[in-house]
Amino acid sequence: MSLIDSHCHLNYPGLVEDEKAVLDRARARGVRGFLNISTRQREWGDVIAAAERHDDVWASIGVHPHEADQHPDLGAEALVAAADHPRVIAIGECGLDYFYDKSDRGAQKERFAAHLEAARRTGLPVVVHTRDAEEDTVDLLKSAPDVTGVLHCFTGSRWLAEEGLALGWSISLSGIVTFKNARDLQETAKVVPDDKLLVETDSPFLAPVPHRGKTCEPAYVADTAAFVASLRDVTPDTLAEQTSANFFRLFAKAAQ
Repeated sequence: MSLIDSHCHLNYPGLVEDEKAVLDRARARGVRGFLNISTRQREWGDVIAAAERHDDVWASIGVHPHEADQHPDLGAEALVAAADHPRVIAIGECGLDYFYDKSDRGAQKERFAAHLEAARRTGLPVVVHTRDAEEDTVDLLKSAPDVTGVLHCFTGSRWLAEEGLALGWSISLSGIVTFKNARDLQETAKVVPDDKLLVETDSPFLAPVPHRGKTCEPAYVADTAAFVASLRDVTPDTLAEQTSANFFRLFAKAAQ
């Protein structure tokens, strides 16, 4: 089995203290690649440094919607410049979060639009976070028809899934899909096209069953993948092969 954790935060507490052991535990379970995600500009250097230390780790460059107010001057230019690094394979995570509203919604939209413009200029895919902001998210994705990427840690409606897929975007499932109360998400997981599905941990958050309550690690992507494979009535090996191929097709710079 060869899996990719398409979204983790290796620089966050709970993982950063023992980075090598965390990665080795994941590798022992068949995880062959890790996309290390940034959420604020001051993290970019650390996120890239982890990718420089490990051949199977890549980096993203972006600002989470919670941080939009703290980055009022962030435009596409800074993102484009940082994305020139050979280990940076994605823009994000970025997007809209109206559930917590930790940043002004107008600022969130402006930062999101800057990320989409940076993706257009660089040709890199975008890692999108969206919560309780489905219509505005889709509107912004439609405003950038030449940009693609992934709706990460997907927990949205079937409508959002269908809209995203129609625009050519991929969908990534995290440990949330294993939760007992995630029935609607489990139904959506069954119908995502084979070539548009990714799996992730979002570690150190959202540990899947049977690890709920623990610090999530990239190794646990194997548990999420096995659960999704059972939902889709395929073998874990088949799902691993499909999602890994999808990762390298979407994040093509990782295959270079």
